[in-house]
Amino acid sequence: MRALLWKIGIIGFGNVGQGLAHILNRKKEILKRRYDFEFIVSFIADPVRGSLYNEEGLDLDAILKEMAQKGSLKNRPEFTDKGTLELIELAKADIVAEATITNLETGEPGLSHIRKALSIGSHVVTSNKGPIALAVDELEQIAKNNNVYLRYEAVVLSGTPCINMVMECMSGCDVKSVAGIVNGTTNFILSKMEEGYDYPEALVEAQKLGYAEADPTSDVEGWDSAVKAAIMANLFFGAKIKITDVSRQGITKITREDVLKAKNEGKRIKLIAEVKRQGNDVIASVSPHLIPMTHPLGNVMGPTNALTIATDHLGEVTIIGPGAGRIETGQALLSDMLAIHRFKNA
Repeated sequence: MRALLWKIGIIGFGNVGQGLAHILNRKKEILKRRYDFEFIVSFIADPVRGSLYNEEGLDLDAILKEMAQKGSLKNRPEFTDKGTLELIELAKADIVAEATITNLETGEPGLSHIRKALSIGSHVVTSNKGPIALAVDELEQIAKNNNVYLRYEAVVLSGTPCINMVMECMSGCDVKSVAGIVNGTTNFILSKMEEGYDYPEALVEAQKLGYAEADPTSDVEGWDSAVKAAIMANLFFGAKIKITDVSRQGITKITREDVLKAKNEGKRIKLIAEVKRQGNDVIASVSPHLIPMTHPLGNVMGPTNALTIATDHLGEVTIIGPGAGRIETGQALLSDMLAIHRFKNA
């Protein structure tokens, strides 16, 4: 039976949550006309910026303007001091978008949010890598037990299609390997080094432009790429790989001279996340590679991501696109919502 109106909840109202809200607010009529997708956002849960609840639907336009002006929602009339788990239970949204910050050690608080939402019968879309890397099998089982969907397109290449492309559009193919640039920060730094920057100078530029955090360890030491490699190994190859199983080397020891020498040889240094079959084993690694400029990955510059998937039926398929950004990641969440809409109304 077709859902006449989807009730949506957004957990985490930082860049990604606001990016999704901007898209939903701007494209509400288009989504209705093009996809027959009608919705209200009934709650926003963010203990820092302020949580809101209105069973009849929140005014996204007013909320986004208030966030832009004040950086807080705590003076909104719909403000509630209820905790996130309590709001999930109270609102019983049809779809919950979980967009809190990734925790690679415990997956929390996102893991508890997703467990709770699925267990009460809400579909979940998420951009949070931690819960998917640490507990995807458990979460998929909870979803199955409650006849709901869990989707997570955003966790590898942000808004650039990757997971759904391999799992759905390439159904029937055997994936032999995947290899790519899955961290835009390190690719930006290496691109600046090719322009003549030293590593410290390139890192400062990345931080200035918002591509790198104040503590860039997760990016430059390869942890962010490693968690994405683990996710791809488990989803595409059926492996049971943990983040700590991924062989990992970052870019901190690469010098400007290394980068320029590679360029003179017609190659570029790229931080590559790779997953491949080796006999009966699945091997996942992250390390700097010398990539010929004639290869599609060799010409991916700046904060851009790219992934080459080698298959039996299609040979090599390379996808290139943005790997970060509030609107880009919000688009991945929206695409997962629309997929759920299609599946439930088929």
